[in-house]
Amino acid sequence: MGEDGAAPLATRMPGLKDLAPGTVSPSHSCRLTSVLIYHSVRFAFLSPVMIRSLLLALLFTTSLAQAENLLPPDARVAIIGDSITEQKLYSKYMEAYLLACTGRQDIQVFQFGWSGERASGFAARLENDLSVFHPTVATTCYGMNDGQYTAYTDAIGAEYEKNMRLVLDGLKAQGVKHIAVGSPGAVDTRFFTRFEPAIYNDNLAHLRDIVQKLAGEYSLSFANVHDTMTSAMAKAKPVLGQDYDVCGPDGFHPGPNGHLLMAQAFLKGLKLEGTIGQITLDLAGESTATEGHQITARAPGSLTLASSTWPFCFDADPAASTSTRSILPFTSFNQDLNRYTLVVKGLTKDKAQVTWGSETKEFTKTQLEAGINLAAEFATTPFDAAFADLLNAIGSKQAYETTMIKNLITHFRTYSPEAETDPEFKNALEVLKQKTLEKHAKYNANVRKRLKAVTHTVSVVE
Repeated sequence: MGEDGAAPLATRMPGLKDLAPGTVSPSHSCRLTSVLIYHSVRFAFLSPVMIRSLLLALLFTTSLAQAENLLPPDARVAIIGDSITEQKLYSKYMEAYLLACTGRQDIQVFQFGWSGERASGFAARLENDLSVFHPTVATTCYGMNDGQYTAYTDAIGAEYEKNMRLVLDGLKAQGVKHIAVGSPGAVDTRFFTRFEPAIYNDNLAHLRDIVQKLAGEYSLSFANVHDTMTSAMAKAKPVLGQDYDVCGPDGFHPGPNGHLLMAQAFLKGLKLEGTIGQITLDLAGESTATEGHQITARAPGSLTLASSTWPFCFDADPAASTSTRSILPFTSFNQDLNRYTLVVKGLTKDKAQVTWGSETKEFTKTQLEAGINLAAEFATTPFDAAFADLLNAIGSKQAYETTMIKNLITHFRTYSPEAETDPEFKNALEVLKQKTLEKHAKYNANVRKRLKAVTHTVSVVE
């Protein structure tokens, strides 16, 4: 009971008790303020002045929630870049995250990578190629080829800046309002052998600085791919060995580990907040779960849930560069983007065992009361099979996107004079475009049908 003898606020106001301490994001703040206003009117326990203040707070938090990421309603995300993008790894991880880990069903993604491309190449094709997708959001990753595989010179920097301006101006002209401007990645300090790796990483760092400046000038977000990769590489090699490649066995085309770092940089560049959800298991009271995680069964010390929002899942191998998991100890992916928190209340002993799926681990009472990140603590998860299936479907879709753009759509530019003067010719090109889009829609539907709630059980035994 409160000091006035009334029931606690959370009891009088359903909707507050599910908002666990430490997990209130701007979107949760909107919900909290709305609940306060609703119940203040219902029970008349707030003055008109306080209600007006809450209304102002709602306007502020709604604005904040909308600004918390660069993904407006019905976002259409174009992932743009060179051969590293065309590898379809970081782009695949990004699409999986955007579809499965954000709790949103309205996001569409298209991969536009092109092997060997510089920023100038995309500037030349963007109007034509983007016409099949009409993106509202874009990520760009150029610089690896723009650096010309030599030491940095002012001429290289000037050319890169000129062409990146063409890209950004072109995207703006096509109606793309939200852009995460990515720096180039990095070359491997062991496997890049064209010349001293430090010399080319210095070049790439200069190009990083140029696009960071442009992002500020254009009021766009900046995705620091270069530093994300070099920082993790510097930490990983002393532990896993110099032969552990972070930027790929050829020195500049990363494997899954390096691409996870790239996805991390771009997802952060898109201002993703990183909360997957929270489960609060109360051994002596009522257990709750946040939005996207529905409790379907309860038993003493155990909850079964159906989760439509998934944690990001990783490959199994903890040491191979071909495994996304191997780079996790050397970066902050789980902390920044993959927080699926279990809080346990009502513990009477100093330690307890948590079982999630097929794995059991022991934690202290202090850890469990503060909250553990299931996605980080458990090497195997109940979501692994569904996530792998989703990645495979996305991979097939993105492979078709490469074929669609490079083998057909981009060549429409060659025939623009004929299309401008011959309506029948123009119509024929449009028919071809629509046929490819129909096939693409089937690949996309194949991805979407995999986005089903995953049923899983978490249990705690003291």
